[in-house]
Amino acid sequence: MSAPSTQRPPAAPGHPSPRLQVVHGRGGVDVEAARRAVTDLLVALGRDPGSEHLADTPARVAHAYAELLTPREFDLTTFPNDEGYDELVLVRGIPVQSLCEHHLLPFHGVAHVGYLPGERILGLSKLARVVELFARDLQVQERLTKQVADWLREHLAPQGVGVVIEAEHMCMSLRGVRAPGSRTVTSTLHGLLREDARSRQEFFALAGVHQ
Repeated sequence: MSAPSTQRPPAAPGHPSPRLQVVHGRGGVDVEAARRAVTDLLVALGRDPGSEHLADTPARVAHAYAELLTPREFDLTTFPNDEGYDELVLVRGIPVQSLCEHHLLPFHGVAHVGYLPGERILGLSKLARVVELFARDLQVQERLTKQVADWLREHLAPQGVGVVIEAEHMCMSLRGVRAPGSRTVTSTLHGLLREDARSRQEFFALAGVHQ
């Protein structure tokens, strides 16, 4: 799994750029090879891919997986924390859609992402972009949670960062134990949100997670 890369766009003379261009860094999906594979899968499942109803299914499935596995590039825009704001910034309910790497079935839910600002603050929409950056991949929820938190710690240098993800996994809801409606909750904390009990409690309380 290739790590995302960042590229700093050229800045105007005398004005250092506060933006980093974020690129997912993964190889592209071979849509034609995926289409052939889906055709073979339909045959293996005892279906006729040449039937009128299934004729376009391999191409549709290939394009659907390409979309699900390709995050959008974005600029990570930060701003000077001129006012010295040092309270928690939290965005709740960020939609999460990803694919379980064990069954290639979706899991979906919400992420709550917060941080204690350091020298810079982040455009709020970028928190959702970072979640998507790692969610559009073959994933397990535990890794996804940690990747988002680790990436924000590295690129934003906050005093603390916390990520909670709550998701329902179709591999549990539709097969196996067949437990529809069950939700898995994972969390990762860094800095003061891990080390300071009051900050940690505030984060979980605002995220709506009971300890």
